[in-house]
Amino acid sequence: MKKISVLLATALLSIGLIGCSGGKNAESTQGKAGTQESKKEIVVGATPVPHAEILKEAGKVLEKEGYKLKIVEFTDYQIPNTALAEKELDANFFQHIPFLNKTIAEKNYELDYTAKVHIEPMGLYSKSTKDVKELKDGAEIAIPNDPTNGARALRVLENAGLIKVKEGELVTKIDITENKKNLKITELDAAQLPRVLDDVDAAVINANYAIEAELNPTKDAIVIEAIDSPYANVLAVRKEDKEKENIKALTKALTSPEVKKFIEEEYKGNVVPAF
Repeated sequence: MKKISVLLATALLSIGLIGCSGGKNAESTQGKAGTQESKKEIVVGATPVPHAEILKEAGKVLEKEGYKLKIVEFTDYQIPNTALAEKELDANFFQHIPFLNKTIAEKNYELDYTAKVHIEPMGLYSKSTKDVKELKDGAEIAIPNDPTNGARALRVLENAGLIKVKEGELVTKIDITENKKNLKITELDAAQLPRVLDDVDAAVINANYAIEAELNPTKDAIVIEAIDSPYANVLAVRKEDKEKENIKALTKALTSPEVKKFIEEEYKGNVVPAF
């Protein structure tokens, strides 16, 4: 009886050890699988139009490579770079190169970009006139209030012959050297510009917000930015992540023939591929 009791106890102990060992291995395997799964999901911040739309198309290409794309939409230009720097996002896609460079310089973020994806021509829109020459003396023109897009808008007005501005990349309205029509330049949040068209004589609007408001830059703008504009929109990432496989896969998908075809067919020249 004593022998049987010892054997039974030994057997039970062995089963217990196997059970504990199995549980530990299962937990370890699950943890690795969870980690692997998280690597396969790429989280990208973007403004809704056209960036999120273009990303959705890129997501179809990524699926073939085993990746899942999660798009987080923003309507603010300031938050996405902070979210990227703080590792809440794997990448963001909403901005042009001068805007990214200014943010890096101001906030000392360790960010960079992997690819130029498209150009969105900025335009001057008006509900009261169809010809820029008809803008009255003292007309009020709204422009974006962030430094890079504000400077870009002033160049649009300069190229239209409405004003002259000092040389430099980040010019502001105080850098206007000639304003024969005494235009009143009002700086507003970029997302608000389509909504104030009833209240101002004209507004210089970024293409993404124009398209979102059902304004066609090539048809509705009374002045449009030159197609060779240096303001290419890019895929921004943390410097430390540039060579990671998921970022390489995302970059490849965003500059794929499928995405290029989508941009050309969907936006018909209002958004132009930069690759």
